[in-house]
Amino acid sequence: MIQRVSGLQRREAQQAPVQQRGTTLGGGFGVMLQQELAKAEQPSQGVEFSKHAISRVQERGIEVTPDLMDQLAGSVIRAQAKGATNILAMGAENAFIINVPNAKVITAITQEEMRENIFTNIDGAVFL
Repeated sequence: MIQRVSGLQRREAQQAPVQQRGTTLGGGFGVMLQQELAKAEQPSQGVEFSKHAISRVQERGIEVTPDLMDQLAGSVIRAQAKGATNILAMGAENAFIINVPNAKVITAITQEEMRENIFTNIDGAVFL
């Protein structure tokens, strides 16, 4: 009797699809993999500005346009591909220090201020 029951369970387990086995075991690797793949397929939310960066943009009169936001987001994508963590994204009139893993602008600088500053703690530069 015990052999028949255990033999039946083995056959049912062999016939069960892989997804069902992963979900019946309380999640497992298959579920986690599906969640990570779903996250990767979602379009990125773009670049955000820290509170410090927002105040610098306002103080310095830097105009943040949708085109600029697209350029900054593109800079983050290119920097991620190269493994950079903190970049200087330079345009003709402004520069932005961006933390790449968080896709967050840390500060913004105008052209006049670029001449006076030394940029530290960056590991890449991207031209807008």
